[in-house]
Amino acid sequence: MPDLACAALLEAREHDPFAVLGLHAEGAGWRLRVFRPHVKSVAVALANGEWAPLKRRSGSDLFEWRGTSPPPRPWRLDIDGVRQYDPYAFPPQPPADDLFLFNAGRLRQAWRTLGAVPGTREGIAGICFRVWAPNAERVSVVGDFNGWDGRAHPMSTLGASGVWELFIPELAAGALYRFELRVRGSGALRLKSDPYALAFERRPATACRVTPATQHAWNDSGWMEARSTRDWLSAPMSVYEMHLGSWMRHPDRSFYSYRELAARLVPYLVELGYTHVEFLPLMEHPLDESWGYQCTGFFAPSSRFGSADDLRFLIDSLHQAGIGVLLDWVPGHFPADDWALAHFDGSALYEHADPKQKMHPDWGTHVFNYGRNEVRSFLLSSAYYWLSEFHIDGLRVDAVASMIYLDYSRKAGEWTPNVHGGRENLEAIAFLRELNEMVHGDFAGALTIAEESTAWPMVSRPTWLGGLGFSMKWNMGWMNDTLDYMQHDPVYRRYQHERLTFGQLYAYTENFVLPLSHDEVVHGKGSLLGKMPGDEWQRFANLRLLLAYQMMAPGKKLQFMGAEIGQSWEWRAAEELPWHLLQYPLHAGVKSLVRELNHLYVHEPALHELDFSSAGFQWIDCHDADQSVVSWLRRTRDGRHAVVVLNFTPVPRHGYRLGVPLAQDYLERLNTDSAHYGGSDLGNGGRVTAESRSWMGFPASLTLTLPPLAALVLLPA
Repeated sequence: MPDLACAALLEAREHDPFAVLGLHAEGAGWRLRVFRPHVKSVAVALANGEWAPLKRRSGSDLFEWRGTSPPPRPWRLDIDGVRQYDPYAFPPQPPADDLFLFNAGRLRQAWRTLGAVPGTREGIAGICFRVWAPNAERVSVVGDFNGWDGRAHPMSTLGASGVWELFIPELAAGALYRFELRVRGSGALRLKSDPYALAFERRPATACRVTPATQHAWNDSGWMEARSTRDWLSAPMSVYEMHLGSWMRHPDRSFYSYRELAARLVPYLVELGYTHVEFLPLMEHPLDESWGYQCTGFFAPSSRFGSADDLRFLIDSLHQAGIGVLLDWVPGHFPADDWALAHFDGSALYEHADPKQKMHPDWGTHVFNYGRNEVRSFLLSSAYYWLSEFHIDGLRVDAVASMIYLDYSRKAGEWTPNVHGGRENLEAIAFLRELNEMVHGDFAGALTIAEESTAWPMVSRPTWLGGLGFSMKWNMGWMNDTLDYMQHDPVYRRYQHERLTFGQLYAYTENFVLPLSHDEVVHGKGSLLGKMPGDEWQRFANLRLLLAYQMMAPGKKLQFMGAEIGQSWEWRAAEELPWHLLQYPLHAGVKSLVRELNHLYVHEPALHELDFSSAGFQWIDCHDADQSVVSWLRRTRDGRHAVVVLNFTPVPRHGYRLGVPLAQDYLERLNTDSAHYGGSDLGNGGRVTAESRSWMGFPASLTLTLPPLAALVLLPA
């Protein structure tokens, strides 16, 4: 073997270690070469059962053996008394079809090909490591099994694919590893986590962990089958948005595990009547304060709370209780941590090379290059992984506006136009459409929900109609108008009345979710209760009114944790919710109201069946600005209806006449001023009769007492 090849190996520059290491024919005999830094002796098992020592090459950690007959494949080594198979007895096995699809941007289960993939070669179990790093001169697997020495296990390049591979036999689950890359040209060394790692050390440590095959046996077949045929457009959907690390903690402030949370969270959600839970990102992230939105492990559940199977147990438990699971997913950006995706192989690999597209100006993070095929394979596979491996029922896609606009948060001259001179990110748009087609095509009944804050048209319309293809979109306009209105003192609300009514002009242009999310109770914005004006009684009455207004308006619902207990201060991610507040009647009353609102919304078809259709909504009176009262009907397809009336002032309205469709008795199904919820208990005695007196264009009318700062829901008896 020419010294030049050995020199590249010894200098840790070798891109084809199998050309140097392992067994090779040499003349009439055979040569075995092993490179192991910091070891004293190496021997190989021969066919006759004897162990033959390898000779150390002078001045190096390279060991050689020569013989007339080759050792049996795969040959075993004795290295300082530890017997093991030689990784270089297992030549690369490039999966040609998968690599073709990966390079074409069409590999949707890439974690089965790249990363640390358990497998068997020549009857020996081990781990096949593969990583995409086309700009690297040399790549090695390093870990606690080789002293983190990049010289010990160099990988082989798989040609033009840009992928590197090495099979390490008998490597145990739980082993820690990274990739060490030598950058072509500069020779700089980069120690990187595996983009496809399925598990990490617990933060602040950041090494990847080899994971065994799942041992979890799913018991949610009934849920999954029902989901596949569920008409989600017409079904009720009330989402409890939560941050796993600050919902509840142990007395020592340590986290509850996924399994511990299952025992507490599942009955809590069932009691309160939520149909879904949405977890803020559970992908691995090093910084608690990022809440998961600066993700470094796009295929790894956070080890803060346990293992992947522990998370499967939590999701399985939720499904068995009839609760859907949504997951925040962040394909819009990734953090600049030097050990993660950023400048992965010394080049702009996952991010843009163009400085006007590379960084997100608001968050200091990198923006994915959606025009690169391998990046699309990476992101599509991440979405596929959570939906398939964890039975997730839907993805809420974060910060869509930052993806689809090239000038998002950028001033003139700070962004690069697209090929047509426009501001639209054509590659990101194509990626989102492909994502939604994949989810809807491969996962029956699964949802995609866009957090999109602009007026981009047809976000939740099918791609074949020209839309982005999402199932639903957050209605940020409704949220902003509603919270702005509610923060006004009631005496001034008459001048803001259009904030209650304007939303109906666009309410059915998208499949809207009405969000009262985590973003509205952080960064000095205060809690929902803290936003409400007035004295203590009025603040709680306003909060109850706000929650009822959300639940009775057309659209699916989302509330962030803490709203249901009337949290007094804004969300603090470093501590648990203030559960002690429930000892006080006003806070307990809010929880009772939320439970009643959810159960009413879920079980009364008029309140959800036509959430996305104008046929499900009709104003009774939207013009009573002077008294800050609005009223409407919610309808079903077969004509049944519910009457909703809201009084946004602390002034009771006696003898308030309201038009209704039928001259008959109506049941006062909900009154947020009930003493049961902490109100003054003013109302209509539970039942009221409509007379045949036309009013407001309706053939009959009711005469009501409207409680202060309260909502009424009436149903035909």
